[in-house]
Amino acid sequence: MLCPCCHHDETRVIDSRASAENSVRRRRECLKCRRRFTTYEKAEQASLKVIKKDGTRVSFDREKLRVGIAKACHKRPIAVEKIDQLVADIESEVLETFEREVPSHEIGERVSNSLKELDDVAYLRFVSVYSEFQRASDFAQELQPILRGAR
Repeated sequence: MLCPCCHHDETRVIDSRASAENSVRRRRECLKCRRRFTTYEKAEQASLKVIKKDGTRVSFDREKLRVGIAKACHKRPIAVEKIDQLVADIESEVLETFEREVPSHEIGERVSNSLKELDDVAYLRFVSVYSEFQRASDFAQELQPILRGAR
């Protein structure tokens, strides 16, 4: 591991511990300049491809998933940690369920179901984009089951 300060290639590990999202956090010290820094180690996963609606295939992008969920949750009383946990859960489920390729609708369904449990407004925001609502009646149709379940 190269030291980020002096670029010396000899460091020693001072402390290691498990971190979030199946990674290992290591505290290191450079043997030349004695500065300390932190690194994170994560097992490399086989590249998962997402099959989009038009049939094209793109690499699974965890950050794109997080951004989409965060947009749906914008200005809602949902903690960032909850969004991060939702992303981690969906990513883990997809990686466990699909070996090499996953249809985009499978990811969308998992996000929809998770947001439906979390927050009605975030759910409606997400599903309106995901399902490509064209008319107000599309919103009304999706809203009916939510309103029936209201107090």
